[in-house]
Amino acid sequence: MSEIKVNKISPRTACGTTTLGDSGDTFTIPAGVTITNSGTAAGFGATGAASWDTTVKTTGFTAVSGVGYFVNTTAGAISVNLPAGTAGDVVAIKDYANTFDTYAVTLVQNGSDKIGGSAVNATLLVEGLAVTLVFIDATQGWLVTDSGLQSESPTARYVTATGGTITTSGDYKIHSFTGPGTLSVSSAGNASGSNTVDYMVVAGGGGGFGANGANSGGGGGAGGFRETTGCGYTSSPLGAGVPSLPVSATGYPIVVGGGGAGSVCNATASTGSNSSGLSITSAGGGAGAPSQPQGPAVGNDGGSGSGAGGGAPGVRAGGAGNTPPVSPSQGSNGGARPSPTGPDHQSGGGGGATAVGTAACASPLSGVGGTGATTSIIASPTAYAGGGGGSGYTPQFPAAPGLVGNGSSCGTGGSGAVSSGGGGTAEAGTTNRGGGGGAASGNSGSGDTGGAGGSGIVVIRYKFQ
Repeated sequence: MSEIKVNKISPRTACGTTTLGDSGDTFTIPAGVTITNSGTAAGFGATGAASWDTTVKTTGFTAVSGVGYFVNTTAGAISVNLPAGTAGDVVAIKDYANTFDTYAVTLVQNGSDKIGGSAVNATLLVEGLAVTLVFIDATQGWLVTDSGLQSESPTARYVTATGGTITTSGDYKIHSFTGPGTLSVSSAGNASGSNTVDYMVVAGGGGGFGANGANSGGGGGAGGFRETTGCGYTSSPLGAGVPSLPVSATGYPIVVGGGGAGSVCNATASTGSNSSGLSITSAGGGAGAPSQPQGPAVGNDGGSGSGAGGGAPGVRAGGAGNTPPVSPSQGSNGGARPSPTGPDHQSGGGGGATAVGTAACASPLSGVGGTGATTSIIASPTAYAGGGGGSGYTPQFPAAPGLVGNGSSCGTGGSGAVSSGGGGTAEAGTTNRGGGGGAASGNSGSGDTGGAGGSGIVVIRYKFQ
C-alpha cells in the first residue's frame, strides 16, 4: 500500500478544481479522524444535518454546532445555551423521555443572535418533540427547519394493569375479580398495540324461597350479565355488537355483588347485589317469590326476574328481568304461575341471562330456571347466570332444576331446587357464577330452606403483547 504525506493539496491552476480518485473509487476515513468543513460543502447532502450525540443530557449545557442532543427532563426543566451563530450552523434537540410537556427545555440566545426573528429565548414544551434549528443570518437568527413528534411514528404500546387474579391466554391478559378491588391501569396503550379492554360483569343471583308445609316458592332470578363482543375469544350471544372500552392510566374501582340469601320456613328471600366496573353495572337477581298466602306471590324484578310463588290457586306473574333496563338486555323474566285453578303446589323458575324462567304447568311440574350465558372470556367456555328452579310440594309435585347457567351440580348447570319433601334444602347458586338460588317446599308441616344465589364476578381482558 502506497502512502502520501502532505500538508496541503491545491489545484494546478488558480481557481481550478482538484479531483480525488476516479469514478467507482472508495475513500476510507479511519476511526478517530475528524474532518472539519470551514467552507461550503456541496454534493454531500442538504445543509442543516446534525450528528447525534448519544450521551443523554440531564442537566443544562451549551450546544455545539453540527450536533443533535437527546435531552431528558424527567427530573426538571433544562436550559440549552445556543452557540454563536454562523450561517449554516445547525443544532438539534429531541425529547428523550417524552417529558417536555411536564418540564420544558429553554433555548437560550447567544448574545444578540435571534431565534425565529425574535430577541426572546425559545421554549420547547410539547411531549415527544424533536427540532432542528439552522442559523441563517442576523435578521432571523436560528430558524426551525425540521420538527416532529414521536407520535407521528409510534411504536406499539399495550394496556398495562394490575388488580384481581391475573392469568394469561396467548397474547391476552385476564383480570378476574371475585371480590371488591381496583383495576389499576398504568399504561393506556395505543392503537398500534392495544388501547381497549373487554369485560364481563355478572351480579349476584337472587335467593330462592323456602316454603313451609304444603306450599311452594319461586326460584331466584340470575344476576345481571353484561359482556363485550370480545377480541381473541368467543363471547356469549349477549356480547354481540357491544364494543370494547378504552381506558386511561388511572384506577377503576371494582364491585362484586354477593348472592341473595335463600329464605327459611316462609321468611323473605333476598335479592342479589349489584356488580360494577369500568362504569358498567349489572343488577342483582330478583329474590324468589313466596308461596301464597304467605306473602305476595308475584315474582321480584332484577337483573333477571324471579319465579312466581305457588300455594293458593291464582294467576301470578314472574318478576321482570333487565331491571333497570340496559341494551343489550342483562337478563330475562321469571316464570309465571299461569293457571287460575289448581294444582296449587307449583311455582315458576327464575329467569336466566339468555332465557325466561319456565312457568308452572297444569301438570304436576314446577317451573325450570332460565338458561344462562356461556362465554370464553376466561379462556375456556364457562356458563354464568342461570335461573333457580321453582319448588314443588313433594312427593306430589317434583322440584324443578335450573338450566345451564352456573356450573353447579344440578345436571349441566343452574341452581335448581333439589327439595326432597320434608326438611329438604334447595341447591344454591355456584360461587362467582351469578346463578339464582333454587326454591324449596315443605312437607307435613316441616320447613325447607331456599338456596342462596351465587355471588357475581367481574372479568377484564386485554391484549398485552
